[in-house]
Amino acid sequence: MGDPHYEAWKDKTDGTAVVGGDKMLEPFADAIRYRFSQYTSLKQRIEAAEGSVAEFSNSYKRMGIVPVEKSGGDVLIKEWAPGAKEVFVFGDFNQWNRTQYPLQKDEFGVWSTVLKKAEGSTDDWAVPHNSKIKLCIVTPGGMRLDRNFAWTKYALQNPDTFLYDTVFWNPPKAEKYKWAAPDHVKKPGSMRIYECHIGMATADCKVGTYAEFTKDVLPAIKKTGYNAIQIMAIMEHSYYASFGYHVTNFFAPSSRFGTPEDLKKLVDTAHAMGIFVMLDIVHSHSSNNSMDGLNQFDGTDSCYFHEGGMGRHSLWDSRLFNYGNWEVIRFLLSNLRWWVDEFHFDGFRFDGVTSMLYKHHGIGQTFAGGLSEYFGFHVDMDACVYFMIANELLHSLHPDSTITIGEDVSGMPTLCRPVAEGGLGFDYRLAMSIPDKYIELLEKFKDEDWDMGNLTFTLTNRRYNEYTIAYAESHDQAMVGDKTLAFWLMDKEMYTNMSVDQFPSPAIERGIALHKMLRLLTYGLGGEGYLTFMGNEFGHPEWIDFPREGNGWSYHHARRRWDLRDNPSLRYKFMYEWERLMHICEELYPFCRPNNHQYVVLSKKDDHVIVFERGDRNLFVFNFHHSQSYTDYRIGTFWPGKYALVLDSDGKNVDGQGRVAWDVVHHTRNESWNGRPNYLQLYLPARTCQVYHCFQVDGESEKAPPPNPATVPSPFDDSKGTE
Repeated sequence: MGDPHYEAWKDKTDGTAVVGGDKMLEPFADAIRYRFSQYTSLKQRIEAAEGSVAEFSNSYKRMGIVPVEKSGGDVLIKEWAPGAKEVFVFGDFNQWNRTQYPLQKDEFGVWSTVLKKAEGSTDDWAVPHNSKIKLCIVTPGGMRLDRNFAWTKYALQNPDTFLYDTVFWNPPKAEKYKWAAPDHVKKPGSMRIYECHIGMATADCKVGTYAEFTKDVLPAIKKTGYNAIQIMAIMEHSYYASFGYHVTNFFAPSSRFGTPEDLKKLVDTAHAMGIFVMLDIVHSHSSNNSMDGLNQFDGTDSCYFHEGGMGRHSLWDSRLFNYGNWEVIRFLLSNLRWWVDEFHFDGFRFDGVTSMLYKHHGIGQTFAGGLSEYFGFHVDMDACVYFMIANELLHSLHPDSTITIGEDVSGMPTLCRPVAEGGLGFDYRLAMSIPDKYIELLEKFKDEDWDMGNLTFTLTNRRYNEYTIAYAESHDQAMVGDKTLAFWLMDKEMYTNMSVDQFPSPAIERGIALHKMLRLLTYGLGGEGYLTFMGNEFGHPEWIDFPREGNGWSYHHARRRWDLRDNPSLRYKFMYEWERLMHICEELYPFCRPNNHQYVVLSKKDDHVIVFERGDRNLFVFNFHHSQSYTDYRIGTFWPGKYALVLDSDGKNVDGQGRVAWDVVHHTRNESWNGRPNYLQLYLPARTCQVYHCFQVDGESEKAPPPNPATVPSPFDDSKGTE
């Protein structure tokens, strides 16, 4: 018989089925039921007014600047500006005559007109491709405001004003990108995500391009073993140093990196490599800019945003959307659909989810006071319902090729449960506490004072059946004012003592050893997916600092030093090789996936040893002791049989000492240890970690031990390993 609590709730259709997975949610069943009713109500209203949520999200085909097919070159102009008294369209196409073409307003505050192609014009359309175009908004007080289109799909920076202008991007058929690979990649069983930024993805002191990323970076991502990329700063943002988070034009791919066709080629090339492509989507806030952004679009303080203080984020200096407004919902859902349809993005990482979920935006909150913090009047119900509608929409478009990730620091229960059960519908959340724990250990504790129990608790403290993307560090930890994990470990010695031609200093030896261990610990125990920010896989030494007045507009720290990784005379190559071998190990012996078996066998403070089982017959062993190696260390395990080494941080090919033999087969003994029915005895060198695989369970037919992954062809390319 199953769990009575689960059985009592599992068939509920009012949004409370999710309670069956967590008894602690039962006191909040009414709140969860109400949330689901609000979602159902909104969905029904959309279906009644628009036909379906899917059709509602197709509004990008009807809003902004839209070529009217089979019209002989007419162009539809359509924008929502409820506070405007008059609206005009002008631009290159009419020599910037502000009042020649007025728009007409409907009862919902939507303004529109159709621009007719002039007789005798040699252009294909009434508005020529790649030409600038603006709106003139006239307020009730008579003020005239020049505005970009809210639905701008391409924008270019004006070299005189440095503001971005709407540009009509509608290339002739011969110049449009022709897709070659499948539209979408099937979602991977194991998410190995490479977080990247196009402009920074160059070793040169400049802004990188889509074309350079496609040619130079994508092949390296594939070779290393990542199967997904999460691209930051794609949505147009006028201030480069905002890292793409102060979005000005939500439908426009950033022109500082190239054209929309260049971005399409990047995505298509990634798909041809089997790489899943995710967009870092920013729906949590908008740039405060009014001259080239959404702020005060129609001359009012509201329009797309909440009015007054509720519409402003006190820490981010940005505007906050009104998720209860019909046209805002149209705008945001269509934005998601646009990136899926037009650019073939497979999934999304939603930025700033915590800020959206709560009216207090998470500011000053510790979220340590119990489940009541997640339910009540302080929750932004409209935002919760938006997430439910958005996630359901995305997963309905391409069910086998869609993944959404929520960046939530609060730990909101049900965030990653299906909408039909009453959840918010995300597939994964980010494990944001893990890098914070590492920084705390490195900044405040000596190595010998690390608490193994507390460390494993942090790595495993996640909600049952709500999947997590784990990371040792992302872009957040590398920003100016902070340090990369490698720099926390090795500091300034990274500039002087990384040569392979000199004996490593104690700081370098310790740093590289712990860098490898912490990354595997994160990968193996921290979640059901793994992420790293570009460059951190090889221990990128420097922080991120975009060009700004305070640094003399320098690009020195807004790039990636690929040369360090590729220099055979430097030890960075060893950290990179470790990352590559971890991915090979996960591919051959899966361990970082949803529903993988996970059991912490040992977390011993005095010995500084952590042991856990993960996946099918994989045994992870970590000795964090700074000096003590252990001979014949007894380790309990579930599977009886023969074990072989499949990953070793002490291998000479990854800058170790080679103290663990690869050709030894380890046999279990049928005796209980550490609460497991069997045990084996292993050699654990100080500051090293190993993965053993039970390749033959007792009673199975005779099998040969698996080879050292470093000696066989990589499953990710045709090249040989490093030994």
